[in-house]
Amino acid sequence: MSASAPKLVLLAGMNCTADLWAEAGFDTEDGGAIQPQLDRPSLRTQVDSLLAEMPAQSVIVGHSLGGIVGMALALAAPHRVAGLCLVSTNAKAPTDAQRGGWRNWLAALDAGASARALQQSILEPLLGGRLAAERPDLVERALRMGDETGDDLLRRQLQLQLTRVDLLSRLSSLRMPTLVVSGLDDVICPPHFHTEIVTEIDGARLVSLDAGHLLPLERPREFGDLVRSWCAQRVRPAAVA
Repeated sequence: MSASAPKLVLLAGMNCTADLWAEAGFDTEDGGAIQPQLDRPSLRTQVDSLLAEMPAQSVIVGHSLGGIVGMALALAAPHRVAGLCLVSTNAKAPTDAQRGGWRNWLAALDAGASARALQQSILEPLLGGRLAAERPDLVERALRMGDETGDDLLRRQLQLQLTRVDLLSRLSSLRMPTLVVSGLDDVICPPHFHTEIVTEIDGARLVSLDAGHLLPLERPREFGDLVRSWCAQRVRPAAVA
């Protein structure tokens, strides 16, 4: 028997890219963290695709939609997940208003709107009014993530959103170390969403940072240090043959 260190799997949220994690200090070079795209049109097929791509043991770090996919994957294959870090996310079933908003975005894409333009339409919820006005660097990075995602991939992510189901009521079955990170100023996934998740998962840790929805982009050093410290303290290599 030998110990194999679990690999970080970084799952960015909808209309986001690897740039979300770029300044958090994660090792993404050869043999380091992997950064799959969310590119399947349903939650079930996305989980199946990731399980085929992931190593035998992983620590999943999921932001927003990436966190939702991460929870679904941990529920489907808990033996594959050595640790779960959920950031700016939501375990509940979508509301009618959310479903209507995603369908409106699909209609906008059909009418010729771009992923960048749709990202621009929600800049204040993503970053908060102050940062949207005072940090043109973060604004441009958020918009560039829309460019890099592109219309076709965003369409599949919106379709994936429409297949979401309630996960909150099932989270009590999870036993892996879990870190939940909330932005105090997040209006898309507000702090109480994260309190609900932590209440369901035995031993889960909740940390709140002074940030909005794009927390890893806004507070990269604090976020990266937090995840590394948690991994060092709580996540242990699995014994493999």
